[in-house]
Amino acid sequence: MKQKKRTKEPRIQLSDHFTYKRLARFVLSPILMMLFTSLYSIVDGFFVSNFVGKTPFAAVNLVMPVAMALGSIGFMVGAGGSALVSMTLGQGKKELANQYFSMLVYVTAAISLALSVIGFIFTPQICVALGAAGELLEQCILYGRILFLSTMPFVLQNVFNSFFVTAEKPQLSLKISVSAGCANIILDFLFIAVFHWGIAGAALATTVGQIVGGIIPLLYFARENDSLLRLTKAKFSISVLAKTCVNGSSEMVSNLSASLVNILYNFQLMRIAGENGIAAYGVIMYVNFIFMAIYLGYSIGSSPIVSYHYGSGNKKELQNLFGKGLALMGGGGLLLTLLAELLNRPLVQIFTSYDEQLFAITSHGFRLYALSFLLMGFNIWGSAFFTALNNGAVSAAISFLRSLVFQIAAVFLLPLFLGIDGVWLAIVAAELLAALLTVLFFVGKNSRYCYFPDKKAQ
Repeated sequence: MKQKKRTKEPRIQLSDHFTYKRLARFVLSPILMMLFTSLYSIVDGFFVSNFVGKTPFAAVNLVMPVAMALGSIGFMVGAGGSALVSMTLGQGKKELANQYFSMLVYVTAAISLALSVIGFIFTPQICVALGAAGELLEQCILYGRILFLSTMPFVLQNVFNSFFVTAEKPQLSLKISVSAGCANIILDFLFIAVFHWGIAGAALATTVGQIVGGIIPLLYFARENDSLLRLTKAKFSISVLAKTCVNGSSEMVSNLSASLVNILYNFQLMRIAGENGIAAYGVIMYVNFIFMAIYLGYSIGSSPIVSYHYGSGNKKELQNLFGKGLALMGGGGLLLTLLAELLNRPLVQIFTSYDEQLFAITSHGFRLYALSFLLMGFNIWGSAFFTALNNGAVSAAISFLRSLVFQIAAVFLLPLFLGIDGVWLAIVAAELLAALLTVLFFVGKNSRYCYFPDKKAQ
């Protein structure tokens, strides 16, 4: 008997109508991509904590937020730029879209290269400002200087993560992210566990992974390809750059705010619980990266679709995407919260199996912190949805208040009444307030964008 040939499913295009199945297929790659991108700090933390020691582990936790803050430029340009480019593609202006894309990549590469040089030169001053001293300072400088060398490819990787979706190539982006993540994991094992290079090995492994993730996409888009985007000659446009930065500012604000909030959490935890409190928060953040990556991946994957149909004036599909986004964020939030509570012990034990007291504090804290996953996805998606509509002001307002103002207020006020539990519940209070704000914006801006289902058409 002749075997039937398996027919290859057609490539999903931004202009398609999206059912749940098609939407899931399209956003799966960005979700997995974000999971692998989040491995950088998690893998470094795992190998350093288990094979090098507590002081180098503290150095990783001190320096990594600075590197992530620099990488937030890539999230800003990627999110804001892909929204603008997708909308331009929806208007049928492919050549102009490629010019916008090219100009943004060139400018981002130049800025991130300058930041790499500045970071490398001023690493000692940065580490002292973070509170490092003695052996910890030496470890921070060693780790930071190596890490700052890869700032440009790391920023570009974050830029291309969004533009690959706009180019209708999310699967290719996933393959590159998996390659970068695997390179980081394998080299971490070799450099730390086998060669015993310590914290320098962790930094080198991360650097190589980021180079793989940032340079390969640059080479791909520089050559002729079958995607919607290609790097071409482009003139510098301050208006396009400004619009991109304003529109993507929410993503940058989220990352910068996370770094500042981490510092404030550490101050409160040091005061209440000492070094164990800080170590517990570091572990919770590692686990949090995994769950948050799912929400971020969905937002990155779905935003260019929203931008395209908004640009083409397809209100019916815009309403379809809005409704499905609400349903998926609601159901996903409930599912991930339940998973976090059920998997509490095994997730926490990965980093704290060597210390029973640290495990107890971390496990209890994570049970409270995990309640935030119920609304976190709704807020992240809500901010990204307005970015996709090229409304950077609303997107930034949600992100700024959620990730900075609400959290700072909660982390200072709640511990006065609840002690250390108030620190763990601060994120829950912030997400609840942000959810109320997001709902108000959705209701208030519907008359402008018409994303609520049209009752007359039903």
